[in-house]
Amino acid sequence: MVPLRGRSAELGKLLDALRAAAHGRASLAVVSGEPGIGKSALLAAAMEQAQRQGFLVASATAHQTDNISPLASLAPALRAGAEPLIDTEQFLDLATLNTQPLWLAERLADLIGRRLAGVRALIVLDDAQWADPLTAFVLRVVVARLSAANVLWLLATRPTPGGTTDQLVEAVGIPVHTIPLAPLTADAIQDLAADRLNHTVDPSLAVQLAGVQGIPFLAEQLIAGLYLGDADTSGPLPAGLVEGVRRRTSELSETSRELVRTAAVFGSEFRLEDVAVLMATPIARLAAPLEEAIQAGLLTDAGSVLRFRHELLRSAALADVPPSAQRALHGAIANQLMSAGRGAAAAAPHVLAVAQSGDTSAVATLREAARDLLATMSTTAAEVIQEAFDLTRVDDPLRAEVGVDVVSVLLAAWQYDRAKAFADDLLDGTALYHGPITPDLHATLRLQLAPYQWASGRLDVQELTVPSAPPQLAERLAGYRALAGAEQPTAANDPTAQALQQVAAAELARAEGKYANARDLYAAARQTEPGLGSLPTTLVEIGELYCRAETDELHAALERVRELMTVGDSWAGPQLAILRARLEYAAGNLQQAEEAANSGLRWMDQLQVKGLAAEADQVLALVALLRGQLTQARKLAGNDPTINALLAIADGDAKAVSRLADTPQDFPERIAILMQADARAELSQLSPSAAARGALAVVAAGDDVEQLAKAADLVRTAQRPLLLAQAEERYGRTALEAGDRKTGVPVLEQVLDSLTALGATAPAGRIQAVLQAAGVRRRRWAAVPPRAQEGWESLTPMERRVALLVAEGHTNRSAAEELVVSASTVGTHLRAVFGKLGVNSRVQLTRLVLERFAPPPNA
Repeated sequence: MVPLRGRSAELGKLLDALRAAAHGRASLAVVSGEPGIGKSALLAAAMEQAQRQGFLVASATAHQTDNISPLASLAPALRAGAEPLIDTEQFLDLATLNTQPLWLAERLADLIGRRLAGVRALIVLDDAQWADPLTAFVLRVVVARLSAANVLWLLATRPTPGGTTDQLVEAVGIPVHTIPLAPLTADAIQDLAADRLNHTVDPSLAVQLAGVQGIPFLAEQLIAGLYLGDADTSGPLPAGLVEGVRRRTSELSETSRELVRTAAVFGSEFRLEDVAVLMATPIARLAAPLEEAIQAGLLTDAGSVLRFRHELLRSAALADVPPSAQRALHGAIANQLMSAGRGAAAAAPHVLAVAQSGDTSAVATLREAARDLLATMSTTAAEVIQEAFDLTRVDDPLRAEVGVDVVSVLLAAWQYDRAKAFADDLLDGTALYHGPITPDLHATLRLQLAPYQWASGRLDVQELTVPSAPPQLAERLAGYRALAGAEQPTAANDPTAQALQQVAAAELARAEGKYANARDLYAAARQTEPGLGSLPTTLVEIGELYCRAETDELHAALERVRELMTVGDSWAGPQLAILRARLEYAAGNLQQAEEAANSGLRWMDQLQVKGLAAEADQVLALVALLRGQLTQARKLAGNDPTINALLAIADGDAKAVSRLADTPQDFPERIAILMQADARAELSQLSPSAAARGALAVVAAGDDVEQLAKAADLVRTAQRPLLLAQAEERYGRTALEAGDRKTGVPVLEQVLDSLTALGATAPAGRIQAVLQAAGVRRRRWAAVPPRAQEGWESLTPMERRVALLVAEGHTNRSAAEELVVSASTVGTHLRAVFGKLGVNSRVQLTRLVLERFAPPPNA
């Protein structure tokens, strides 16, 4: 390989990153610089070094045309080499997920993660500024997911503020190495030239090389005769390169020159058959002219397509094509691509190159392109439809029609804020549109926005009334007013409106705890064929599954949620993840609940949806509490009154139990919380599921051991392990306190084993302590972690209660009265607290407690 000149410092940074990756420290390196500055050469040197060190190397280069094909930029890296990152069968399976970006990214992360297990890897993407939108999204997900892999991600890009690489740097959460490339020194340029010539540089060439201003590409082209070194290099395209390419092409045959000029208009990548059609020349007659252009160093044959050796060479060739000829060729290319069946999306860039305001034919092609791209490349579709809108005149009624398309496409790409702003401008008579705002247009735009506003809790009742709207649309708007709570659900004639009213009724029933009614209403609403204003089907089913879980169908609902997380709408990923976290928790699957909640938080960040973070934190806090991780639970609690009450109970505040009766309707496993609080009135109002009936029976049984046994049997039918453990713990403790060891001990031992198997170490440790205090002896106790020896976690419940009372200003005597113990007992506990927390005064203890609790405990 030709030596890399003048980049030793930059290559050194990449080699350091490779060494770190070899030791399990994944990172991202971004090489940036202007065209021709040597980015690709640096990447090639890094790949060579990585291969020598035994790294798996996968690389790809993005191209300008990638933005019309999903994953076009990254796919070559996935499939490269004898042992690719993704095998053929897996790659073909991924094609079915092109319309679901989140699931595609998650699947890729899993596949690549498994492939990289125990493997050191370098994954490279050159010209990342041209990466297709799906590749850009997938990279953000995959790089973050594989933060523990032995991998260096290496991207090269032109400076593009806010572009693919900037977004990636902000999202990945791993170390990032930014490596900007400056022009080479004069000595490095001389060395580079000597390498290419295989001999020292003569003085006349050295003078010419000084004119390339440190740009290695121009130095190489100067040597190859495609750059005139005495020409100006200050502009965006060096004039010397244009002159050099013009001189070189003058040596070609006329057919070869025509081929190069036509190809330059096509773009950096093209098919020979397309150029042949435009030149009206049989492909066979283009073989020799093509070879001329390749030998001249202008083109390269990539097999299925031809490419210019460098974008600067294409630009130089294009500069020799008069603007009028360029326009004519763009129009002809667009027609050729459409007639050849390549689709409007492939023709769109050429249509845009020649279209003028008011060109309805161009607008029609761009609208078709947007529709074609919408399923798999919604981000590109959004830009194409915006271009179509801009081509219409402000007073043309067609502008309103295309504006409706703009809103629709933006929403499909989940760019809600942009869609809302655009719709408001269109309706407000701004410079965006001067045509008539008909009731039909007004209602249509509001109904386009409404499903997304409902999904994000942003329905505005004032926007849901459109005077003189067509009856069908008026009924649908009324359905949304019911969903917003402004009206009671009513009957409707229009099927879509009827489905909206059913969901509104379901939401009301669910809020009242009438889960069976709500379940049936959600299910009925899902049977309606989608129409303008229809709610997202997956979100409606999420409501139905929530209610199924509350009506003795927990495990069936959980299986369906798991299925939807691979085949449902990936834009609903956060909502699905949070529901799964709740259901996994209810089923006693703590690890899976934690993973689902964390996935939900990660997906909210990736999709820029933050509304469900509190729900995720609730599940994570509950899991932490069961594991005895009180510090973690406190970090997650925020202002959640139920979590804070549970923390207070864990800290020894028995009075906090009464606060659990106020647990909100939608709190995870609310039935268990109410049973813990002996909230008989609240339990009696619940929908009559097995879990609710069992919990109520437990509370109603009081200290009656026989009734508690029957109540526990009823809870068992709900198949909720944590709820059952809570019921059986009460049954066993009550039996033990009544002197019935024969009943109490086996029940508590069974609960201990069950909780330990579930990973609920905090309640397991509590039960183990009860059994040990009762004199129960085992050869081996369940694997309950020992209490910490220092810090807050090391305190017993009574010690925590003493610490909190002292921090509130209690003396030993007043604390003893509060706890109904002697002052000397309080003193004993206080000395233990001082020792475990490493403090030696009440002032220090108070400061520590106040730092830990904000707001103060029991406030």
